[in-house]
Amino acid sequence: MNTAASDRSSVDKPRFRETLRGLPRRVWVISLGSLILQVGNFLPVFIVLYLTQRGHSAGAAGLVLGASGLGSVLGHVIGGYLTDTIGRRSAILLSVVTTSGLTALVPFVEPLPVIIIVVGLIGVMSQIHRPAMAAVLVDSVAPEQRLAAFGVLRFAQNIGAALGGVLGGVLASHSYVELFLLEAAALLLFGVIVAVLLRDGTRPRSDEDEADPQEDRTVGYRQALTDRTLVRFLLMTVFGMFVYIQTTVGLPLHVNDTGLDERDFGLLMGLNGLLVVLLELPLISVVSRFRPEYVLAAGNLFTCVGLTLTGFATSMGMLAVTVMIWTFGEMVYSSIVQAHLVNLTPPGMVGRYQGLYGAAYTAGTGAGPVIGGAVYAYAPWVLWTMTGVLGLLSVQLSLRLRPSALAAKEASPSAEEASPSAKEASSSAEEATS
Repeated sequence: MNTAASDRSSVDKPRFRETLRGLPRRVWVISLGSLILQVGNFLPVFIVLYLTQRGHSAGAAGLVLGASGLGSVLGHVIGGYLTDTIGRRSAILLSVVTTSGLTALVPFVEPLPVIIIVVGLIGVMSQIHRPAMAAVLVDSVAPEQRLAAFGVLRFAQNIGAALGGVLGGVLASHSYVELFLLEAAALLLFGVIVAVLLRDGTRPRSDEDEADPQEDRTVGYRQALTDRTLVRFLLMTVFGMFVYIQTTVGLPLHVNDTGLDERDFGLLMGLNGLLVVLLELPLISVVSRFRPEYVLAAGNLFTCVGLTLTGFATSMGMLAVTVMIWTFGEMVYSSIVQAHLVNLTPPGMVGRYQGLYGAAYTAGTGAGPVIGGAVYAYAPWVLWTMTGVLGLLSVQLSLRLRPSALAAKEASPSAEEASPSAKEASSSAEEATS
């Protein structure tokens, strides 16, 4: 069966709004918790300013950031494994409670080596919950609700990030101790929400019905990486995120070189944030009508074109146009990427596939600033050429993301009959829309 049917909802906006209203409670719980986490996600943003204010060098801050980035990659991988083994709820609680304790330690740690270790551990533990949260959404909804569920999650994250940036700046100007303690409190608050409201239904679906128990015990990352479609997906993610992250490296450097200032860059990024908050969720009802691999290719193409054209933009008006182009690509791509990965996932592997996606995402966004900054210092045109080439590679990889036969069977509507969680989600949707 062609899996486009599972992601293509040939429906109009009223039907999509009904789908949103019919989403199970757990989708809203996870999205609310994610909003809280994003509001309090201060450490990755302010750690460099905190360290330099305490007298550490830029090189020392770089070491801390490197430890955090490496830890984040490992955290996604570990989180994917734990999600599929100890369960979604347990993985989330382990992540947020441990991260809360480590974050509260940061302002009281003095020696640099200890700071590097603590922040590196925060990098690991803070990412473990992400594959588990994605798996909770997958467990909770029917296949035709996946786009809406992940759309709500990302919308909550965008709102949280916007609020967190403002709140963090105010707190950092007053006290870094309060900043990190508030982040620790936000993590604990999410832990309480998960402990109280996600008591049921978070056991991995593979443990219940969809895969042979003996086979499940032998499934691991080695087997996952033999899936050529997954490997193409991961490469697409690394290349695409390398391109996208130039919005924080190549773009501000280019803005400075054209004679504009920080205020102008802030306005451009504000335009991006405004467009995402206003348009991304409604856009899902449009992209859901098309084959998901085409949607991903279009998203990567617009992102690639918008950022490559940045190198030719010499005025605020031209830069605003390029921002609108790559923002459209960002919205199109982000609206479907995790939901389509579920369509590519065989039974019992949701956590691992989402964990590998998170690791690839983090690798791309981590390598982008380091390599992009060095290449721009050598010759700006080389960076924009690299952006175009890698962007086109991500487009080409997107077009080859067809699910395997096993994953296709799982993604098809018939999977609802085999999955009690899907039937429950479908039933709740019918009740909510009746």
